[in-house]
Amino acid sequence: MSANIPADSDLVLGDFRFQSRLFLGTGKYASYELMRDALELAGTQCVTVAIRRLPENEPAGERFLDYLDTDRYVLLPNTAGCFDAESAIRTARLAREMLDTPLIKLEVLGDQKTLLPEPVDTLRATETLVQEGFTVLVYTSDDVMQAKRLQEAGATAVMPAGSPIGSGQGILNPINLRLILEQATVPILVDAGVGQASDVSIAMELGADGVLLNTAVAAADNPLRMARAVSLACQAGRDSFLAGRMAKRLYASASSPQTGVLGSPQPVEAGA
Repeated sequence: MSANIPADSDLVLGDFRFQSRLFLGTGKYASYELMRDALELAGTQCVTVAIRRLPENEPAGERFLDYLDTDRYVLLPNTAGCFDAESAIRTARLAREMLDTPLIKLEVLGDQKTLLPEPVDTLRATETLVQEGFTVLVYTSDDVMQAKRLQEAGATAVMPAGSPIGSGQGILNPINLRLILEQATVPILVDAGVGQASDVSIAMELGADGVLLNTAVAAADNPLRMARAVSLACQAGRDSFLAGRMAKRLYASASSPQTGVLGSPQPVEAGA
């Protein structure tokens, strides 16, 4: 990076540090090879793994986990498919044993149709897992008060949805996201609903600390090209946020002012 532009800080989540602020899921790809190549192109350093959906009885060397280079990626197990606190807590404990990590992306869903988070059980599961020493990254709606309760419960990061899981609708409520960010004392990672690269950029420009997505890449007509696009968008949005947006004005302001530039007429002081 240019010496005139300060380097960005790492994103710190518990004992883990990341330079990339883009987190990718590993589901819905047409093949493991395509998944592997998309993750590489995206430049992510952390990928999610749905513990309840790990394939069984795959031949050695061709298993799902064989395609995830653990020297390159931090594995973030999640509790996808859990609809109550108890099953999410059991899944988190299983993930810690299987993958030897305190990291958990906590999802407790309310119903099969909307896949919206169940707020009461999400909070209960967060409290329990924090007490058990987990590094909890918790999925929630864009409800401002729920986000506040989750961070007060000890979540390492709060992950509000931009829109429903897999919907591709982007950031539907930027005002709520801004309010969540304004009160945040922990990192805020936008999770779910991203459909294209511009959605990632918008989330980062609002001040999100990172973005997690899956379907936008895996279900794109060209997943590899989309993987590169969301990577560039994440960096561009982050740089835009750090640069500081110009103030909005009601009226026009000339891009080429007539005074105060080299060779332009200088204003004459009164009485001169």
